[in-house]
Amino acid sequence: MADSQPPAQNWNTFVEQWNEQFLDALEDNMEAQARFVESWSETVGDISEDAEVSDGVEGYARAYETWMNASKQMVERMNDQLEGEDVDVEEFRDIWLNTANEAFKDVMSTTAFAKMTGETVGDVLELQQQADEASQETLRTLGFATEADVVEIGDRLVELERRQHAVEEKLDRVLEQIEDEQ
Repeated sequence: MADSQPPAQNWNTFVEQWNEQFLDALEDNMEAQARFVESWSETVGDISEDAEVSDGVEGYARAYETWMNASKQMVERMNDQLEGEDVDVEEFRDIWLNTANEAFKDVMSTTAFAKMTGETVGDVLELQQQADEASQETLRTLGFATEADVVEIGDRLVELERRQHAVEEKLDRVLEQIEDEQ
């Protein structure tokens, strides 16, 4: 039983658990940073303009600094815990979640990220247009009315209504002249 252990052994067990948790958190931090660096490297690799590269590197530097500050916070809170302060385990999770959010903002605010996002959106819109064209061609081949066909018919109906209205107005004037002459 843990309660029957001497206080020194309880302390050793406690320190061992915190050391394991700290090492796990540190390992998670390093893995997150590695994923972040890898992702950022791929993004920066696609950029050619110097200004965008410079802005991208600055964004990465800000994000890296954010991760380093989180590491310092983790160490400080671990020390506080070891000194007897009651530190909630969720506080450690919050540090990492907030840090990930801030680091992502640092990267998202760069022109490099905007360019990459813009290119991706452009590619998606182009693919969507190609898919629409293919579906229209398929419908046309199968003998179904396409969106373009329906729009054309609608335009023709509007034009016919406009002409009919003009003919009715002329007819009304002709009928009025005939009535006036009688």
